[in-house]
Amino acid sequence: MAPLKALGGTSDILPGEVGAWQRLEVQARRILHLYRYQEIRTPLIEEAAVFTTSLGEAAEIVTKQMYLFEDRGGRSVALRPEGTASVVRAFVEHGLDKTASVSRFYYVGPMFRAERPQAGRRRQFHQLGVEVFASAGPYQDVEVLSLLHRLLEGWGLSAWVLKLNSLGCREDRKRIVERVRAKLAPHRTKLCEDCQARLEKNPLRILDCKEKGCVELSRGVDLLEAICPTCRQHFSQVTETLKALQIPFERDPHLVRGLDYYTRTAFEVVHGGLGAQNALGGGGRYDGLVEQMGGTAIPAIGFAVGLERVLMALEVDRPNEAPEPLSSVYVAAVSPAEIPSALSLAEEFRRSGVAAFVNLEERPLGRQLKQAAGMQAKYALILGQEEIKEGAVTVRDMNSGEQHRESRSAVVEKMKSQLRAESK
Repeated sequence: MAPLKALGGTSDILPGEVGAWQRLEVQARRILHLYRYQEIRTPLIEEAAVFTTSLGEAAEIVTKQMYLFEDRGGRSVALRPEGTASVVRAFVEHGLDKTASVSRFYYVGPMFRAERPQAGRRRQFHQLGVEVFASAGPYQDVEVLSLLHRLLEGWGLSAWVLKLNSLGCREDRKRIVERVRAKLAPHRTKLCEDCQARLEKNPLRILDCKEKGCVELSRGVDLLEAICPTCRQHFSQVTETLKALQIPFERDPHLVRGLDYYTRTAFEVVHGGLGAQNALGGGGRYDGLVEQMGGTAIPAIGFAVGLERVLMALEVDRPNEAPEPLSSVYVAAVSPAEIPSALSLAEEFRRSGVAAFVNLEERPLGRQLKQAAGMQAKYALILGQEEIKEGAVTVRDMNSGEQHRESRSAVVEKMKSQLRAESK
C-alpha cells in the first residue's frame, strides 16, 4: 500500500514548527487579556443555516467555498468557513444578548474553505478573531482597531498597512449597490466572467476584483459619496480618533468585505511582501447580524487574522531571527544501569516547572550530547556510576561545553534559578 498523505490544501504542523504558532498564541492572549477579552470555543461543524443566514446565500464563501454536506441524520451541515457567524449563534443561543451589557470574545482555531490550494490559500487554515457586542459608537471601532494594531506590533510585524473604508448603513448599502451596478452595467462585456455574474448578485464584490480590466472600470467609485450624513460623521470620528492615537491607516474607497453582514466601518490589513494573497486579515462592524440570527438588536464589530499569513509575513519582516531556545535540560544516563535514576531526576525537574528530556535507551554519551544540542537544551545533566556513588550530578553547559558537579539533592533548585536568571 502506498503511504497515505494529508489532503491537498491541508498541512501537518510538525513539532519543529509548533513553537512559532505557540509564540503567536501566547503573545496574542497576553494582549487580548489586557483588553479584557474572554476566549470562546465553538464547534467546527454547524448547521448550514448558521452561515447561509449570516453570510448571505449569494456570498462566494457560500456558493463556491463552503464545505456543505448532508449528515447521516439528513441535516444540512457545514464546516465553519469563518468564525463570526458561529460566535453570534452561540451568543444568541445562550442568551448572552439579553444578559450581558458588554461582551468581548476571542477565538483561535481552524476554518475550512474549498479553495484551490496555493501560497496563502489553504483548505484548512487558522484564524485568531475577536468579536465585541456593545456600543454602536465610533470609539468602539477605534478601540478594536487599536487592538489589531497592538497585536500586529506585538507579533513583530512591520511592513503592513491598515486600509479603511465605510460601507454605510443598510439603507446606504442599497444605494451603493445600485450606484455600482448602474456605473458598470454598460461595460458588462469588459468585466471578467466572475464579475459579470457578480453584477447581478453582488456588485460590491467587483470592487475587490484583481483583474486588470475590472480594476480600471471600477476607478472613480467612492463608497463614501453614497452614504448618509450620519454614517459619514461616524467614519470621520473614527479616522480623526485614529490620527489622535497615532495609529496609521490608509483610506481605501474601493475596500469592501465579501460578506453581506458588514455595515459602516470596514477594514483590512495587507502586507507588501506576500504577493497576490497579501491580506493578513480584516473585519468591520455588523450591527444587524445579532438580530438577523434571532437575537436582540445589539451592535457588534470584530476582525479575524490568518495565522498562516502572519507566519509568512514574519519570515519576510524578520528572516534572520533565530527561534527562541527552549528553556530545558537533557538528562543523560551513561549506561542502562543509570536510566532509572535519570528518569527520577527528569521527573523532579518537570514537577518543578522545568522542561526535561531523559534518554531511555542504551546510547553512547557522545550521541546523547549531540541529541541534547539538537533539541536546544541549555544544559545536559549527566548521571554515571561515579555520580550516583557521590550523590552528585555532572552539569554540562551546552553552549560553552564547560562542566561542573552539583549535589544531587540541590541540583533541581539551582538549575531552576539559573534558567530563570538567564531568561531575563
